[in-house]
Amino acid sequence: MIKLSSLTKKSICALLVFASVMQLLFSFSDHQKVFAASDVNVNFSSEKQVIRGFGGINHPVWIGDLTAAQRDTAFGNGVNQLGFSILRIYVDENRNNWYKELPTAKRAIEQGAIVFASPWNPPSDMIETFNRNGDTNAKRLKYDKYAAYAQHLNDFVSYMKENGVDLYAISVQNEPDYAHDWTWWTPQEILRFMKENAGSIQSKVIAPESFSYLKNMSDPILNDPQALANMDILGAHTYGTNFSDFAYPLFKQKGAGKDLWMTEVYYPNSNNNSANLWPEALDVAYHMHQAMVEADFQAYVWWYIRRQYGPMNEDGTISKRGYSMAHFSKFVRPGYIRVDATKNPDTNVFISAYKGNNKAIIVAVNRGTSSINQKFNLQNGTASKVSTWITDSSRSMAAGTDITVTNHSFTAQLPARSVMTFTADLGSVSGSESTTYEAESGTTLTDAVVESLYSGYSGTGYVNFSAASNAALQWNSIYCAVTGTKNIKIRYGLESGTRNLDIYVNGTKVLSNVPFSTTGAWGTWGEKTIQVPMNSGNNIVKVVTTGTEGPNIDKIEVSAQY
Repeated sequence: MIKLSSLTKKSICALLVFASVMQLLFSFSDHQKVFAASDVNVNFSSEKQVIRGFGGINHPVWIGDLTAAQRDTAFGNGVNQLGFSILRIYVDENRNNWYKELPTAKRAIEQGAIVFASPWNPPSDMIETFNRNGDTNAKRLKYDKYAAYAQHLNDFVSYMKENGVDLYAISVQNEPDYAHDWTWWTPQEILRFMKENAGSIQSKVIAPESFSYLKNMSDPILNDPQALANMDILGAHTYGTNFSDFAYPLFKQKGAGKDLWMTEVYYPNSNNNSANLWPEALDVAYHMHQAMVEADFQAYVWWYIRRQYGPMNEDGTISKRGYSMAHFSKFVRPGYIRVDATKNPDTNVFISAYKGNNKAIIVAVNRGTSSINQKFNLQNGTASKVSTWITDSSRSMAAGTDITVTNHSFTAQLPARSVMTFTADLGSVSGSESTTYEAESGTTLTDAVVESLYSGYSGTGYVNFSAASNAALQWNSIYCAVTGTKNIKIRYGLESGTRNLDIYVNGTKVLSNVPFSTTGAWGTWGEKTIQVPMNSGNNIVKVVTTGTEGPNIDKIEVSAQY
């Protein structure tokens, strides 16, 4: 992050600010209009990333420490508190300044937060200058000081622990690819340090904390087994990063067991006294939505906690930007899991959902200038009512009226230019989780045979219908806890054309001529989901061919429909 005298990042974010302003200028409409959006389906059994938390940096060396009251506002989770669960601190190159990080870090831990640290520079005796694109005063870590630098980071970890702060993780370098005022690292230098030295650090290691989530900084680590083994958290900053660049396929491919954190940003700008401008502050919640849903980040960390453009005003009160953050940080707690939800049911509406500690959390951002009637369908989880909190131009984390859940659904009005959080006690229907039934076991076959000729099936095989019509496959015992409509997801293969099946439940035909389209080959497996009524207890489900030979069927998955 830049020091106060630099305006460079502001200019980098200028295009983002311009785009936001232009959107406001050309999106005026009647605020009293209420539009209906497509339904939001929240599937509590479809799990995404584990959330580590939300927070920001305290930087007493540059702008002074948080006061005792401000620490509680930041890390407490009561009324008029932000509920932050992550604190980032500064690894000063001068160890005589390390004590300055202790008071806020200790209090954050007492309030349940985790603390991690980032360095801007190694100690001065480890640095050399070099010519970087004509800048002869550019700084880098001396190549023979890599081991000494690892020990420097270890010394900071030890110092903090000896003084009551057990660090969760430590970074190798803050923004090594944007180091005009600190120390530069190339991707190859970061890779070398991660391979040869990071393994000696007595803490979880974060790298590379690229300024704009540039993948060329982290790709070499992911592609090197030893470097990857020494990295615990892939950290990134998202200054000026396009949302279309938030996804990281290589991390999904090779980062199993590693965390993915967004460790610094301010958004959409750092303009003086901008913290309470609305709807500009709403874009903080919008950015957080993108970070959770499109990037799958597990942590979201702001720059200065207390600043005229930050979540906390200079007088220690929570700003509008802070309340936008709090719609996530107060309710989506460490260890909660993001679950699948319809992310964009309307042009200006953005939804994310989470579960944890028997709670359901839904965060809805309406960037439009009209209210939206939004219906939410709860799948694989139940609730009797939802509580609501609203922040808009006139309200800040205001408690709304509880909404009754009927038939696993509820409808809420999302005010124009608002962020809302919905919370509920989450229950489940016994047996409502998806249950798999193989086609080749526990079934009765008529003019059909079990085969294993084509690969890709589950269990011990699949069923091939050998007759053109009236061939049948019957599951004899499908258990349901409660009476109601169920989803049956059928996994099948079909080389060409379309085949039709009649569906019977407990001897009664419930669906006729259900079409199954080609999957391209007999061993290429596709899925089709149908809805049928079932009773509580055991049920018999039968599929029967009509007119032509049916598809190969591998299995079915049965779950409750909400």
